[in-house]
Amino acid sequence: MEPRKAMDSLTIMTELVLPNDTNVFGNLMGGRLMYWMDIASALAAQKHCNAPVVTASVDNISFENPIKLGNVVHIEAKVTRAFTSSMEVHMKVWGEDLKKKHKYKSNEAYYTFVALTDENKPTPVPGLIPESEEEQRLFEGALRRRQIRLILGGKMKPDDAKELKALFEN
Repeated sequence: MEPRKAMDSLTIMTELVLPNDTNVFGNLMGGRLMYWMDIASALAAQKHCNAPVVTASVDNISFENPIKLGNVVHIEAKVTRAFTSSMEVHMKVWGEDLKKKHKYKSNEAYYTFVALTDENKPTPVPGLIPESEEEQRLFEGALRRRQIRLILGGKMKPDDAKELKALFEN
């Protein structure tokens, strides 16, 4: 299986925040944003592996700035690293006030997906080739983030997380 470039998985999704998407404060509901992020990141993962995918984990969603009613949401998703059958996808989210011509960062997150066969069994995915400095930085950090997810999920012993432990040892 030929490795693929990170940029080949780039998915950009745009949504308009309507009244049904907001809470009592007139801000986009976090759950609605997470739903849109799940769609955008799943599309990026599917572009990378050319197979159906399922969400395996959602982590490190940081809500920095609210997105108001009537603003536009831009979600940029890209695969940061591919493992055996799973892929980590990083997302950046911006809000945009079209009237004020102001675009601002709202959120950032990592989702993990597993590629499946037609029989719903995990299937191997192509490797990833990071090209830019940012892609390389995200690629290198993905292994440590994966180890944290596996430890928290009870699938890895902390002593086995060599790359993660290296951050704390002299």
